[in-house]
Amino acid sequence: MLSRRRLLHLSGGLALATATPAFAQDAVTEDWSGDVEILRQAWQALHSGLYRYSTPEQMTGRLDGLSTAWKAPAAFRARFLALTRVTAAVRCGHTYPSPYNGEAALRDRLYPGRELVPFRYVWIDGRMVVTRDDSAEGLFPRGTAVTAINGIPTRDLLARLIPLARADGHNDAKRISLMAVRGDDTYETADIHLPLVLPGLVDRAAFTLADGRVVRGTLLTLAERQAGAPSAVQPTGAANPWTLARGADGIARLTMPGWALYNSTFDWETWLGGVMDDLTGDGARGLIVDLRGNEGGEDCGNVILTRLVASDLALPMNRRFTRYRRAPEALWPYLDTWDRSFLDWGEAALGPDDRGLYRLTRYDDGDAPTLIRPAGRRFAGPVVVLCDASNSSATFAFAQTVKDSGLATLIGTPTGGNRRGINGGAFFFLRLPASRIEVDLPLIATMPDGPQPDAGIVPDRYVPTTAADIVAGTDPQMAAATADILAA
Repeated sequence: MLSRRRLLHLSGGLALATATPAFAQDAVTEDWSGDVEILRQAWQALHSGLYRYSTPEQMTGRLDGLSTAWKAPAAFRARFLALTRVTAAVRCGHTYPSPYNGEAALRDRLYPGRELVPFRYVWIDGRMVVTRDDSAEGLFPRGTAVTAINGIPTRDLLARLIPLARADGHNDAKRISLMAVRGDDTYETADIHLPLVLPGLVDRAAFTLADGRVVRGTLLTLAERQAGAPSAVQPTGAANPWTLARGADGIARLTMPGWALYNSTFDWETWLGGVMDDLTGDGARGLIVDLRGNEGGEDCGNVILTRLVASDLALPMNRRFTRYRRAPEALWPYLDTWDRSFLDWGEAALGPDDRGLYRLTRYDDGDAPTLIRPAGRRFAGPVVVLCDASNSSATFAFAQTVKDSGLATLIGTPTGGNRRGINGGAFFFLRLPASRIEVDLPLIATMPDGPQPDAGIVPDRYVPTTAADIVAGTDPQMAAATADILAA
C-alpha cells in the first residue's frame, strides 16, 4: 500500500498544463464553486472509501457548505481551511490536499513568511513538549512544555487541529501524531495547519511555559525549518535508508524509518533477506525492528516474516474494492497519475455490488489468502517490533500480522490505520482548475471479511514517551524491548 507522503514525483502522463495562479493578493474574489462540483463528481464516481464513515447525505451537506464558502470573497487560507475540513471528514488517511503533489504556487501560499514555531515537539497531555530547540535565542530547552501560544491554551489548539488531520476512521492517535513536528517530513502537517487555526502567528509569538513564564520567540520560515531538520527519508539511487546495529548484548537492532522505495534502486529484498539470514548464522540473541515514524510504502515486512515462520502463514483476507470500472471521461482532464491503467480497470473490476462497489481482482490471489512461505534461514530467537501512531499503511498491516500471529512482540503506542480497512494502493491526483489545489484521491478500499473495531493495532506492551524521557534523552520503547529480549 503506497504511503501518502511519498507520492510526489510519481505523477506523470495525465498532468494538466501548469499555470501560475493569479495570487497577487491574499483575498480571493473568484467563484471557485465549480471546483467543488469537480471534487463532488470525482469523489462520488471514484472514491471507494467515501461512505465508510459518512452517509451520502452527510457528504452532500459538507460539499454544499464548501461550495457556498468558495463563492464568497475570502482569504486563500480561509478557503483552504474550509476544504481541509471537508477532506478530513472523509476519515481517510490518504485523502487530503497535498503539498507534495500540488504546485509550487500552492506551497508558497501555505507558507507565506515567518509563521512556524521555533522548535520541534510532540503532544503529551495536551502540551507541546519540545524535542529540539530551533530558536535563535535558545528559549526552549529539550523537554520544555509549552502550554499556550499568544494566550491560546495548547489544549484548545490541539482540539482545533484534530478535525483537520487525515486519518482512518476515529483513530485520533494518528491525528495527534500528525500535528506534532518531529523533523521527519518535508512539509509538516502541523506547520501547515497551526497558522490556519491561530491567526496572527506572524514573525514573533508569545509562548507560555509550564512554569508560568511567558517568552517571546522569533518564528521560522519554511526554509529555516527544512534547513534545521532533515526531511523525511525519500531514498533515491542505491542508497540504503535503513540501519542495522549489533550490540554487545547480542541484540540486532534494525531501524527502518520508511518503506517507500518507489524511486530507489536499492536492492532492499536481497539486503533484508541477507540480514535476516545472518541473524541465525551470527547467533543473534534477538531482533528489534524499529518502525516508529514509518507510515509505510512497499510490503518490506513480508521479507522479515519469511524468516520468522516455520510453515505457511495466511495473511488476513482484506478484499480490495473500487467504486468504478472505468473513470468518467469528463473527469480525465483533472486526473493526474503515474499509471494510466487506473482510468479503466476493465475485467479486473467485478460488480457492482449492492454498495455500488466493484471487487478488484487485479492484485488478488483469487479467493485464497496471500501466503507467507518460509524462505532462507529461519530465525527462532525473540523478536520485538516498535510501533507508534505513524504506522498507517504497509507498516500497519505488518503490525497487525505480527500481533495476530504471535511472531513478534509489539511494544510502543497504538498504530495509525484502522482495523476496518484503509484506502490507498492506487491514486489519482485531482487537480482543481480554478483554485489550482490538488487533492489526493485513493482508488482502492481494502475491507476485512468480518466486523472489526474502529481502531488501530494495540501493542502487546503499551510504552509511551513521557516529558521526563525527553528531558533525559532516554528511549523507553527501546529500553523495554531490550529488557524483554534479555529476559527471554
